[in-house]
Amino acid sequence: MQPNPSRLITPRSLTLSGLIAFAVAIRLLIHFVPGVLPYNFSPVMAIAIFGGALFADRKAAFFVPLTAMFVSDLVIGLHALVPVVYGCMALGVLLGSGLLRRRRGVLRVVLAAAAGATGFYLITNFFVWLTSGMYAISSAGLAACYLAGLPFYQYGSLPGTLLWSGLLFGLYALLSRRYPILASAPLAVR
Repeated sequence: MQPNPSRLITPRSLTLSGLIAFAVAIRLLIHFVPGVLPYNFSPVMAIAIFGGALFADRKAAFFVPLTAMFVSDLVIGLHALVPVVYGCMALGVLLGSGLLRRRRGVLRVVLAAAAGATGFYLITNFFVWLTSGMYAISSAGLAACYLAGLPFYQYGSLPGTLLWSGLLFGLYALLSRRYPILASAPLAVR
């Protein structure tokens, strides 16, 4: 029996696929066209926070950012810290769910985006320090690792997560004004 194409192509599948494709495209653009955007200026953490805040389907909230990471990492290359990085993206979903599921506003979105980017910086650099062998296992080595990672945070993940979160939540807010049904409940994305 052949699958019904109308059941495969739904607004839900198009929305989720679109978010994944967008995140993959930006990550690949950053990787393969150096200088077009700062390293780590990726929308993935913003998508994780947005999904946690607005997707009614919790599985989709985790599926979208993690799939975007995996698909782009298949091209860019997998590395030893994949579980840590993906764990940070999952924490972004939980952050969006905890801070923004019931109440959203500009300040709350900015705080969630800043917390997501900062958590990513602190956690991933800690594990680089702990596992890479590039830094002495000492407080000086940890400080050196955080210092080396600072430009990726300062010019990449922090402003990137703030910008992409602003765009996602801002566009959603504008669409919610036009289509009030969007504002009444979490996105069913069906």
